[in-house]
Order: sequence, then C-alpha cells, then structure tokens
Amino acid sequence: MNYDVILIRYGELALKGKNRDQFEEALVKSVRNVLRSFFKVKVRRNYGRMYVELHGEDAYAVMERLKRVFGISSFSPTIQVDPDIETIKEKALELVRQMDPQPRTFRVVSRRADKRYPIQSMEVNRMVATHILRALPAISVDLHEPDMVVNVEIRTEGTYISCETIPGPGGLPVGVSGKVLLLLSGGIDSPVAGWMMLKRGVTLEAIHFHSYPFTSERALQKVRDLAHKLTKWGGTVRLHVVPFTEIQTAIREKCPEDYLITIMRRFMMRISERVAENTNAKALATGESLGQVASQTLESMDTINKVISIPILRPLVAMDKVDIVDISRQIDTYELSILPYEDCCTVFTPKNPVTRPKPRLAAKFEEALDVEALVADAVARTEIEEITTKPKETTNDLF
Repeated sequence: MNYDVILIRYGELALKGKNRDQFEEALVKSVRNVLRSFFKVKVRRNYGRMYVELHGEDAYAVMERLKRVFGISSFSPTIQVDPDIETIKEKALELVRQMDPQPRTFRVVSRRADKRYPIQSMEVNRMVATHILRALPAISVDLHEPDMVVNVEIRTEGTYISCETIPGPGGLPVGVSGKVLLLLSGGIDSPVAGWMMLKRGVTLEAIHFHSYPFTSERALQKVRDLAHKLTKWGGTVRLHVVPFTEIQTAIREKCPEDYLITIMRRFMMRISERVAENTNAKALATGESLGQVASQTLESMDTINKVISIPILRPLVAMDKVDIVDISRQIDTYELSILPYEDCCTVFTPKNPVTRPKPRLAAKFEEALDVEALVADAVARTEIEEITTKPKETTNDLF
C-alpha cells in the first residue's frame, strides 16, 4: 500500500496543560532526529496530532524507527483524501481491499475534529460501513472485536483514513525531564534501568567502573555495546569510564571481607555524585531491585546512600527478575548482558557478604582508607567516550 502520511498520536503529553507545547516540540525534535536519514520526509504537528509526510519514502521503514521514539502512544499509516463523503467511502474501500490477509470482520470509527464538517461522526460510520459491505459481501461488521478498524479522522488540516494502529513505546520525549547519570554495569539490570529512565524523558549519561586487569577489555567493550543499544532510544550516550582498580585493591586489603561490597558501592556513589555534578546531572540511576542480592536490601541501600546527597532513582526496585529479563529481550540487550565477562562487582564478591550493614560500621572501616584522595584521583582519571554509532569492534569480534 502506498501511504501518504503517518499520523502520530500522543498520550500522556495531552495532559501537560500549559507546558504542552514544550513537550510536543521535544517530540517533534525526537521524531526528526530518528528519521533524519529519510530525506524526503517532512514532520509537522497540529494540536493533539503529529504528521510524518512521506513523499514517497517507505512507510514501513519509517514506522520501524517510530517504534523507538518515547512520547508516541500510537501511530497509523494513512492515506490523505479530500473531505468529500464519496471520496472518503471509495478510499476506505480501496484501503480495505488492499489489506492482506483480508479481514473477516470490521468496524468504522470516525473522529470529526473539524466540527464544521456537515455530517455527524455516527452517520459517517454508517455510510462508509454500508459502502464497504455492499462491495465486499464476504466480510461483516463486528462492533466489539473486529479483525480490523477503519479509522476516519476529519480534521481542519486534512482528512485521513487508516486501517492499522500500531502501539508506540509511550512515555515522555527524551530531554524533557533533565539529565540522569546511569551506573551501567555489564549485567542485565542496569541497561533496563537506563531504558526505563529514557522512557520518562531524561537525557542519559552513563558511568562504568573498570578494574583492569581484574576485568578485561572485553568487559569494557560489552558495556560500550550496551550503551550503544540505548542510543537507539535516546541518542548519544556519554560514557564515563572510571579506573577502579586502586580503590578495590585498597578496600580488599584494609576492610573486612563481609563489608567489601558495601564499601565498594559507597565509593561508587561518591564518585558518581562528583561526575554528576561535573555534567549537570540531577540524579543517579541504578539497576537495583529490592532484595535481589545482598547489596540490595533496604539496610544495604540505606548504608550506601548515606555518603551522598544527590537523589538515586531505582526504576527496577519493585520488579522481579523475570520482568527485567523480559524487558531486556524486548530492547535487545539480553544477549549482550549474559556474555561471560565479569564486571568489578562480581570479581570481588565475598563468600558471605553482609546483608544488613550498619552505616556506623561502614564509616568506621573506611577510616583505614584515604577516602577523599581515592575518590578525587578516580574522578580525575575518568575518561569520557561518546557512544553514538555502532562501534567498529563489538564484543563478539574479540574472540
């Protein structure tokens, strides 16, 4: 089918009141960015709707890109027609005829946003459905569970007919909610947390703690590849790679084994807060899920949180592992995440980590360390990478 326009519907954006224009403009920017390689496409918006004029571009290729734009609740490939009722009837019939496979049942849903149009919506429904039934006697009307819905939108800016409604990812356009720094490991959880934060409209930067030679270059490359997966949803991701070997070595030498993970996480938070301040990020985000491991009990979270004042966002906190894995498969990070390259957290995991650490004890054990010097040195030696396009060398290439 040669479609003319893809009609984009918002959702949550429609509730934004006086700030609605700001949110819609951010969505326009996101759509234009993701479609920048389609040179003929033109994007425009009107109140409550956005239109992607195709001008000959492949509608299905364009729609694949739109599935990754947060802020879109749904979209439909449409043909634009004259508002004359006879034209509407004929074009609706033509559209139904070209559906493959042919539906057995259908219904017509008209929306008359242009109240100057002389025919009421219910009458448009009746006239279009009657015309289709007379031409195609093998199908019937089903108002409750039809195989296909013929949508007719009569608006001041044009009249549009479609037979498909494709769900978008929802959420808010990237960039409307400020900047967040994601603690990105090589595991399953943190990329999902990053995706969920992007869905709430944040601009995302990432920080990774690299303990070479305890963790390999392959482990770091895996993190780069995971960050690249997130760029498909939110654009460029700046990845801050923190040298963490000296800190982990000092902790292991001078602190009790059962508190290694707790103290290590407290250092991660201190460093992340400094990096966040330098990049104007307003919060940290982690992939923690309540009770999943020893460092993710309420007591552990509280002890770890004590060393910083910046907010910590935990979008996975109430999810179980099955839910998290399902999303990781959906966003295509799962296969990367399960590659067997250890990160700095797994390398130094003690046999019996404390599950209910005390802030007082953690602070006491840290007295054996020069905390400020270690943190300042790690921040100073942090390297920044811009993750934009597909890396030339992927994790699988390193075998």
